Amino acid sequence: MRDADVKVVGAIERAACAFPWTEGTFTDCLQAGYDAWVYERGGKIYGYGVVAVKAGEAHVLNICVHPDHQHQGCGRYILRHLLKVSRERGANTVFLEVRPSNYPALSLYHKFGFNEIGTRKGYYPAHKGREDALLLALQLAD
Repeated sequence: MRDADVKVVGAIERAACAFPWTEGTFTDCLQAGYDAWVYERGGKIYGYGVVAVKAGEAHVLNICVHPDHQHQGCGRYILRHLLKVSRERGANTVFLEVRPSNYPALSLYHKFGFNEIGTRKGYYPAHKGREDALLLALQLAD
């Protein structure tokens, strides 16, 4: 992901998420040096992922695919790439949070071997108050 991609990425985020990140959040991630990648086909961005890697750990911060292109393997490809990048940067463990109501994402993460290790109470904004987050972790093989 480059600065020039942020407007498109922001539009995808708004189309896919009830409580989207702002374009400023993506810009901040780039400026902080997080690994941010777009999934592109034929010169068009369909999705993206952001991961922060430090001190042997990685934290997947965001994976999103435009609603018109979900359930076509884009998310799987993005997650696979973020895990590869995390491994290359020296991470041994990858963490992420996910809404318990996000069944497609939970299914994807479980297929990759992520395990639930905890709950963050009231982590996400919701239409009626707050929603908990499931904290998942994956040990990366050498």
